[in-house]
Amino acid sequence: MDLLDRQLIRALKVDGRASLRRIAAVLGASDQRLARRYTRLHADGVLRVRARLDPRRLGHVEWIIRLHCVPPATLSIARALARRDDTHWVRLASGGTEIMCNVEARSDRDRDTLLLNELPATRRVTAIGAHRVLRGLRGGRNVWPVPAGVLDQDQLDRLAPPPPDLAGTPVELDDGDRALAAELARDGRAPHALLAAKLGRHESTVRRRIAHLRASGALYFDVELDDRRLGYATSAVLWISVEPSALDAAGRAIAELPEVPFAAATTGPHNLVASLLCTDDDSLYDCISRRIGSLPGVRAIETAPIIRTVKRVGLE
Repeated sequence: MDLLDRQLIRALKVDGRASLRRIAAVLGASDQRLARRYTRLHADGVLRVRARLDPRRLGHVEWIIRLHCVPPATLSIARALARRDDTHWVRLASGGTEIMCNVEARSDRDRDTLLLNELPATRRVTAIGAHRVLRGLRGGRNVWPVPAGVLDQDQLDRLAPPPPDLAGTPVELDDGDRALAAELARDGRAPHALLAAKLGRHESTVRRRIAHLRASGALYFDVELDDRRLGYATSAVLWISVEPSALDAAGRAIAELPEVPFAAATTGPHNLVASLLCTDDDSLYDCISRRIGSLPGVRAIETAPIIRTVKRVGLE
């Protein structure tokens, strides 16, 4: 993967719907050359652009669920969770005995059905932990700025879409909006004409609804990456206990680390959770011991190595 590949990936992280012509103009490359690069990266599974609905703008609540299972059942339970439309990512950790997943609770009833009825009724689940996400610090709309250093600030500014309106009352979606979001979750760069044909709507309507949903903050675009192709061979989730008075400062510091694609403040005995992507075990050790463990207010860190990602960014 050369510099132009990395620049293209970074540009799509800024705006996943930006046209290749616009990106090419910012990068100083030809349209045809960039189109060939995108086609290759997409075909090789290096990147996928996916649309996501922002739970907070819809008035929903996010939870991070930890399940401990009997080993033979872990993968089948993880796959069952991955098939749900309310899970955004599902991972196997700790030697295959633990499942971690991000769940979007659209109502108190949905939350209670999953946490009080469905999961406890699964006999092969031996323990359940549920942590409500209080504040997202990195990940989702707050994009992980990797590959770093391949675009300058002027290029980033030229690519950036207009900022959404994240204030006000929750956004209400109709069936047409949800169908459109579902198609964009499969391919965030699908042409307007193709989306219109699939949904039986006018192309101008599709274009207008995407613009409206983005402007309202309800819809944004994420880039799903093959971490290994970017040089990250080691992955782990850290469950961190931080003194309450230091939580904000520690959380922001951790979220700015280049190895952290996801970080959030949560409820529970560990009030901060972060994903780490490192080149090897030595890099993971250094990140935990020197840069995170030394932060003021950090009391304890539990490290859960990831052995498989079953679902990411909303689709299997």
